[in-house]
Amino acid sequence: MVDRVLVTLDGAVRDADAPLLFADDIGVLRGDGVFETVLVRGGNACALEFHLGRLRRSAQALDLPEPELGRWREAVERAAKEWGSDREGLLRLVLTRGRDSDLPGVREKVTSGDLAAAVPVPTSYVLVLPVPARVAVARTDGVAVVTLSRGISIDLAQAAPWQLLGAKTLSYATNMAALRFANRMGADDVIFTSTENRVLEGPRSSVVIARDKQLITPPSKNGVLPGVTQRALFAEAEKAGWDCQYKSLFTADLLTCDSIWLLSSITLAARVNSLDGLRMSAPDNAGEIIELVDRGIARAGVIGDW
Repeated sequence: MVDRVLVTLDGAVRDADAPLLFADDIGVLRGDGVFETVLVRGGNACALEFHLGRLRRSAQALDLPEPELGRWREAVERAAKEWGSDREGLLRLVLTRGRDSDLPGVREKVTSGDLAAAVPVPTSYVLVLPVPARVAVARTDGVAVVTLSRGISIDLAQAAPWQLLGAKTLSYATNMAALRFANRMGADDVIFTSTENRVLEGPRSSVVIARDKQLITPPSKNGVLPGVTQRALFAEAEKAGWDCQYKSLFTADLLTCDSIWLLSSITLAARVNSLDGLRMSAPDNAGEIIELVDRGIARAGVIGDW
């Protein structure tokens, strides 16, 4: 049984233990690229079309070349097949700008007018890894969370679009630093807040709160990444009679709701069992919410756009 699968966009299955990136790849040097993380379940990539759509939008935000979605789709399907159907997998789609265009040889080509040769060739590949052990614990037991200020206003996304707040970029150093800080505080995860004390998102998840039969998540205009799993939940929950809303939330709303959920493509639904040290009991409908997420993700692979 393989523990890693690597496929490039030419459809070739590569040796996952062999070097792939150049040392001057801009994705490594500057985090200049985008990615998607997809759950492989039953040999299929869950909600793939929606992840491909978000990959395209993120690439557009960074002025990357338009992704050839057909080639990405084929590479993902090949990788999922190689991974197998008897276990879950964590699949990443990675797209960087390519090698550094500021190298001396490239500068000479620009000077000579050979612009085509000066344009970096994007780096693109699909990688499948085992699902981390923390995921099973988060799904069954929930997660302890601390709120941390991101130090930005909810108006920043619209006032400064070059900040790329709505794109899923490789620049994850701040998110990883927040998670390490939370771990030092004895917590598992983080909910970011704005300078106005508005709820934003997690470092790798969307935030959804439940009140009776109502689900609420912050709107993307507040600078949060549109969540594939969150949208799958809303699509399924609305069919089941839930009231689903995109609405700004204050941190106080986290303390007065019935439950808080961190939704992501790999963990799917993780209930917040502790917020800033305050224990939060599971509501009676916790099982229903988890089931709605599972059904929504399963249906996302066969239904049209939301």
